[in-house]
Amino acid sequence: MRLTNVAHLRLPFGRLLGYDVTVGRPGRALPVSFDQRRHVAAGDRAGSWMALSFKLSEPVPSDELAAAWLAVIARHGTLRSVFVAGDDGEPRLHEVEIGAGGWMEHPIAPGQAVNDALRDVLDAACSPYSRPSHRLCVLETAVGPTVVVAADHSHVDMWSMLVIVRDLLSALTAVRQGRAPSLPPTPAFAEHTSALRDRPPAPDDVRRRWAEVLAASGDVMPRFPLPLGTATLHRERVEVRDVLDVDDSAAFSAQARDDGVSTLALVVAAMTDVTRELAGTPLRAVFPVHSRYDANWHDSVGWFITNSVLESADPDPRVSAEAVKEAVRMGSWPLEDVLRPWGGMPEAPGMFAISWLDLRRLPVRVDATGLEAQYVGATIRTDGVMLWFILDESGLHLRCRYPDTPEARRNVGAWLDTLVAHLCSRARASVGGRLRLGDRTYRVQRAGRADVPALVALLADDEIGRTREGAELARYEEAYDAVTRDSSHYLAVVRDEDDRIVGTMQLTIIPGLSRGGTTRLQIEGVRVAAPERSRGVGTAMLEWAHDHGRHRGATLAQVTTDRTRERAHAFYTRLGYENSHVGFKREL
Repeated sequence: MRLTNVAHLRLPFGRLLGYDVTVGRPGRALPVSFDQRRHVAAGDRAGSWMALSFKLSEPVPSDELAAAWLAVIARHGTLRSVFVAGDDGEPRLHEVEIGAGGWMEHPIAPGQAVNDALRDVLDAACSPYSRPSHRLCVLETAVGPTVVVAADHSHVDMWSMLVIVRDLLSALTAVRQGRAPSLPPTPAFAEHTSALRDRPPAPDDVRRRWAEVLAASGDVMPRFPLPLGTATLHRERVEVRDVLDVDDSAAFSAQARDDGVSTLALVVAAMTDVTRELAGTPLRAVFPVHSRYDANWHDSVGWFITNSVLESADPDPRVSAEAVKEAVRMGSWPLEDVLRPWGGMPEAPGMFAISWLDLRRLPVRVDATGLEAQYVGATIRTDGVMLWFILDESGLHLRCRYPDTPEARRNVGAWLDTLVAHLCSRARASVGGRLRLGDRTYRVQRAGRADVPALVALLADDEIGRTREGAELARYEEAYDAVTRDSSHYLAVVRDEDDRIVGTMQLTIIPGLSRGGTTRLQIEGVRVAAPERSRGVGTAMLEWAHDHGRHRGATLAQVTTDRTRERAHAFYTRLGYENSHVGFKREL
């Protein structure tokens, strides 16, 4: 899922509408979490919200969308609560009744970008003390609406935004089918706040490690290890990078498995390496961890994120994995008690935070690709560095926010460039791309354009191939360009230890409705160079292809081969393929 901010959000032009709910008077008092109090006590301000945008494929009546939105509000207690400033200046949280309201159009001024108009609406509607501090917006176009759901951070986290969108789509489906858009009850975030307060205090070893990490950071939360310029608030600079595509991400994860660690731990190892290389210090960072300890909270909406600190001094993956485990444990205790010796969270200019979200592992799913869903951050002024990683079915993505100063551009930019280079290098060198056969090692890679002549030679190197290959090289290069433009195809080359191309195959992922919506892996053009045949290279290539398909969601592999290739028939049969279908071809 794309991770962006409102200035970079991809939006169509259309009428910008917002739904106004009716809000009753503050009612029963609710407990306020440590992180909520810290956030809301800073007061009303622009840019304290987060949002998620998505597109619907056809127009939706506004009354149906409003009914679905009210069903979502009815399900989640935090969306029916508001903050009120107490007489002592401390924020108080209260229940409120929320009912139906009406749509209003937010004007887009002549020459004003849609993004700026949306930002102004969300800055005004989704501040900490707004009642309510969430907003449903729609950009109406002829082909269908773009929906933006936003809320002040005190009520949501990134996981929660997925829950909200999933529930909104579910309720909308019910409305469109003429059913009541009721959603099953789920525990409110206020119950989680109470449960967290009832947890026992942190043990002495956890308190000691907090004190050690903070002391190493100057008795404040960890700061970015390189200069950022003057220690004041600056306009933000936001970089959005697609770090690893789906295939490199699979290779990187395969390396992590081979190292016996998680993908996150291997990324932390790379960040540790980069920080030592550029700053000569261990990696120290604020490390948000979720507090949904129990599956009971998986479908709830709220700020289920608390902060820990991560210290990683050794880039060995297993050592980095232990650092991650330690950080998770340090963040698993009530922070208000842990940080009492510092009078609360000891923030300072230059604070460095690293957030990680693996959408593949969450129990909440939406069709992010089909919906063109995007996580959206606000535009703010900042004095620190915040790094978000998102790992999903399309690969590894990051967004980084830092002060827009010459020093930060230079130092954060260099740190990011070096990190991305490290991650890409580890993916390319991953065991996931290696075929080990006895004392021989081969490597599977995406074919480059310069490889086309060698691939054509392989395709032509048999009795059948000689009769049908041999067109002008330009024709093959055009075909290569067409194949590589579509990410569902993987044109593979296999290289030996001397970097010679000794094999090729083309893999295609084909989603479909038949067989209960089965996704298929189509394998075509499998060739092994004559000197390498009968050594197990072909078998290893097919096993690699099967793993590639599984990672892309395929549950069925299929291959076609000429009826005269009897040795190929035996080869595929030996690998478990069944000769169950008859294939037909026709010239067009």
